[in-house]
Amino acid sequence: MMKATTVRRRGRTRAAAAARGLLAGVLRAAAAAGPPASALTAPVSITADDLSTWQTNGIVWSMAASADGVVYAGGTFSTVRPPGAAAGTSEQPAVNFAAFDAATGAPTGCSLSFTVSSGTATVRSLVLSPDGRTLYAGGRFGAVNGVGVSNIAAIDTATCTPRQDFKIAVSATVRALAVTGDTVYLGGDFTQVGGQPRSHFAAVTTGASLLPFTADADEVARAVEVTPDGRHVLLGGDFFQINGTNTHALAVVDATTGQLTKSYPGFIENNSTVQDITTDAGGFYTGNEGTGGGVFDGRIALNLSNFEQRWRDTCLGATQALLVHNGVLYSGSHAHDCSSMNEFPDQPRKHLLAQSVDDPKLLPWFPDTNDGIGEPVGPRVMAQTDKGGRHYLWVGGEFTTVNSKGQQGLTRFADGPDTGAPWVPNVSVSTVAANKVEVNWQTSFDTDDGTLTYRIYKDGASTPVHTTTGYSVFWDRPQLRWTDTDVAPGETHTYRITASDGINTSAKSPAVTATVAAKAESYPAAVLADGANLYWRYDEGTSTFAADTGTGLDNGFLRNTPSYRQTPAAVSGPSTAIGFNGSTQYAYSNRSRTQLTQFSVETWIKTTTTKGGKIIGFGNKTMELSGKDDKHVYMLNNGRLAFGTSNSGTQTVTTTGAYNNGAWHHVVATQGSNGMALYVDGQLRASNTRYTKNESYTGHWRVGGDNLAGWPSRPTSNFFAGQIDETAVYPTALSASRISAHYALRNG
Repeated sequence: MMKATTVRRRGRTRAAAAARGLLAGVLRAAAAAGPPASALTAPVSITADDLSTWQTNGIVWSMAASADGVVYAGGTFSTVRPPGAAAGTSEQPAVNFAAFDAATGAPTGCSLSFTVSSGTATVRSLVLSPDGRTLYAGGRFGAVNGVGVSNIAAIDTATCTPRQDFKIAVSATVRALAVTGDTVYLGGDFTQVGGQPRSHFAAVTTGASLLPFTADADEVARAVEVTPDGRHVLLGGDFFQINGTNTHALAVVDATTGQLTKSYPGFIENNSTVQDITTDAGGFYTGNEGTGGGVFDGRIALNLSNFEQRWRDTCLGATQALLVHNGVLYSGSHAHDCSSMNEFPDQPRKHLLAQSVDDPKLLPWFPDTNDGIGEPVGPRVMAQTDKGGRHYLWVGGEFTTVNSKGQQGLTRFADGPDTGAPWVPNVSVSTVAANKVEVNWQTSFDTDDGTLTYRIYKDGASTPVHTTTGYSVFWDRPQLRWTDTDVAPGETHTYRITASDGINTSAKSPAVTATVAAKAESYPAAVLADGANLYWRYDEGTSTFAADTGTGLDNGFLRNTPSYRQTPAAVSGPSTAIGFNGSTQYAYSNRSRTQLTQFSVETWIKTTTTKGGKIIGFGNKTMELSGKDDKHVYMLNNGRLAFGTSNSGTQTVTTTGAYNNGAWHHVVATQGSNGMALYVDGQLRASNTRYTKNESYTGHWRVGGDNLAGWPSRPTSNFFAGQIDETAVYPTALSASRISAHYALRNG
């Protein structure tokens, strides 16, 4: 069984940190092949399946976990209640403190009441002594079970009573604690300890005598951690100086004197702070929060050998809590945009993440909470311990849901069993080529596995005809393809696919039907022959998936349920179109792209709208309106079409005719060394040879809607109301003759 492990907001024991081992094992069976190399750097041994756990009626700010499997929780709450119980029902008193069995999630017999004579009492930090006999608590309180104290207390864990021999006055809230065999380090809002000046950081003996340790900060302290060798103390908070020396938000000081060993001026942005610090045998890690623009909200890994940076991530969404287990850094935050490090862009907030201690790349572990009550940011603290042969990770905070189910204040996870199955795959078939069926599917998502195994079942058979693996995470679900050549023209076949993490298997996807063609379809053949690296035909049924018919396999995500399988389609053959409502519906490409020096976009439209809207464009956002947007075609309120790019300002060409007459129209826009050109129904309608450049940024292709602010003759709507079909993107500027040829093939 593990040594007592303590992970709570702002500090923990160095004994726990020293116990961390190096990387061990490999990814679970489901991750046997396929993920990027960096995904193999650490095993995510904790599942994303939350376990039944008692709840609080308020915020859990602090936790500590003992070696015998007791988890102590402190915060700002007054009751606890069973899992599944609604707020206000089946409640038991628990005044800012409760203790739980790590394995069952139920309360133990340890009951303490932290109170204050005026205002709101709160417990902001909990830490266990290395021998587990004493639980130290910090916060804003004046009594524990009626025994007078001053913002810090020591609890005998054997009797669950406050120690009468540990009393020292602290002038304001204690937010962080760390402990060794003989010293308790504290940080917070205070300026005096034991009647002596101590500005935000201090140290006392385990007998509550003030020590000469002096690390005076000019602003609030939020984190304190002792290095595994006991020689240094790591400090975090809002400060800009320690003992008069410039060092913002982070510092390393001597464990005996408090004098600076390592300062970090300019290392963290001035509008960002360090909210938590944790360590393992070789490094320490900071969780950071920023306010305003240009902030740093992510995590930093530093080496204990020289206190220098190993890596940092730049996700937006304040990090509040950290925990290291088996070479993985787990974090609690409200991360919402990690695009700056090529991870998920502008998604709804994700509150629990995992990374290797050696690499900032996000690992496939995505349980989630909501923001909850209070400030709000969701998770605030993490703790871990073993019991009964299982390892448990506890999370506390201000959330009120976990994995989309009602659960307030507390939740927990374990290293098994894994009970969550991957999502059912989205599947599409294509018969544009003769004598074969191409089975395309959007890779699935599993909350705690990146590499999944896919099995394809043909014509209702119980044995798969093809098995393969693919790596995916929720924001990057690449398209996979298998081509069935064991077919003959005129035959009809059905296909279904499952996804498995090696333990759990999804249901089979709904059957999709394909009739084998005797000859290739003319229009798709021309598009593919001319090198389209994205080609959406919109022939899928009800799903979020627009399959890429081309070799680029750049599938589209369909947002907000557009109208599928609209007929008649724009071109002849067994094809359908898609309908967008002009207010919320659109599609975006799975793959991000960088600067496009030359390109063509091609699509068909049918509409009667008088509100205009974006038809196709290149934006830097996927889940919200883009901040950078160009390389787009949009319709004006009067039905005319504009093609725009950016180059030190907007540059557009616009048709003289209107195309909102309810008929299908073929639209192609090109840019290259010969400038910009806009073609409609096979004819050049507008051009400018001087417009040869566009704005450079990383983005996604979007169809049906995106930002149009600042563009000439901006229409009423950013979104297009009408039908769209046969969308293709090319890495070249198509010639006028090829565009005309495409239009001519519309009838086969």
